[in-house]
Amino acid sequence: MIGEDFNRRTALNLMGLGLAGAASGALAQAPGRKLGYAIVGLGGYATRQIMPQFRNCRSSRLVALVSGTPEKLARYGDEYGIPKTHRYSYANYDRIRDNPDIDIVYVVLPNNMHAEYSIRASQAGKHVMCEKPMAVSAAECEAMIAAAKRANRKLMIGYRSRFEPHNVLAIQLARQAHVGRTRIVTAEHGFNAQPNQWRLDKALAGGGSLMDIGIYSLNAARYLTGEEPVSVTAVESTDKSDPRFRTVEDQINFMLRFPSGAIADCVSSYSSNHNRYRVVGTDGWIDLEPATSYEGQRMRIRKDGKEAVRDVPPGPVNQFVGQLDHLSECALTGRQPIVAGEEGLADLRLIEAIYRSAREGRQIKLA
Repeated sequence: MIGEDFNRRTALNLMGLGLAGAASGALAQAPGRKLGYAIVGLGGYATRQIMPQFRNCRSSRLVALVSGTPEKLARYGDEYGIPKTHRYSYANYDRIRDNPDIDIVYVVLPNNMHAEYSIRASQAGKHVMCEKPMAVSAAECEAMIAAAKRANRKLMIGYRSRFEPHNVLAIQLARQAHVGRTRIVTAEHGFNAQPNQWRLDKALAGGGSLMDIGIYSLNAARYLTGEEPVSVTAVESTDKSDPRFRTVEDQINFMLRFPSGAIADCVSSYSSNHNRYRVVGTDGWIDLEPATSYEGQRMRIRKDGKEAVRDVPPGPVNQFVGQLDHLSECALTGRQPIVAGEEGLADLRLIEAIYRSAREGRQIKLA
């Protein structure tokens, strides 16, 4: 059974209290102060999912916009009451340094732009939230981490599922061996990608389905086990006659082996629909489907020969608000984000190993 103690701890996690640990650069919190976010990139995810959530935040507010499209700056600037002085183009992006209303920059751009705009934000003295994947290479991730450390600023990656109540509960139950010791994790993520979008251009995306939707399978395997894999084996299946996949992969299946002996079988696809994971233990299983969607998560648990839907309290905030406020509260208190830059780096190192395994047709052992 979950019990009140779990619900209390989950609520604290969702409200962004995260991991303890002081940092010398913590901001002084004024009474009732909300930290100001600048959103960089006004695509659909930013405008439809992220920006509407600021009205529900207790520690965060939207204060600035950055876009290369003047029409978007005008439309969303007017909608959200952003002064014209706080609307930036990519050409004058570095002027955010001179705006004291901006505390945090949220980079929501194509993957190949993540490193540049995150590093420049750190150099401007701002904390950074960067969408996943963190960058297109582990080397870029390392440069982003180094820039944030030099500036004594926070760097967090947009792993919103870590603030979603069903996923928080699944992590707790799996790591506490609620259905016995974890032996197998299956994680499947995919959708039927429509043509003519930037994510199908390797120069912009850095890769195909693995960099986009497959990272959910990869990250889930890591956060459900609480371990880092020791080896990976991968197989790619891509129909190169399909014009969508001229430069990027479609389906890639990969298997991770963990120090405990647990195995994760993962699917990443741009031609089939999946959004689920299952943790199989010695005494049963925990299943989420959908698992990492924007809403509608559903949990089932089989234990002691009985299967049932597990109702999960919604929590004090949704995953988007939890994510936004978590970084604000970490900046205000000096705590380290639970999904700091090192988390994004770990995924990119594994993604590179997965691609290498598929390319070379062999198991890759990890240090």
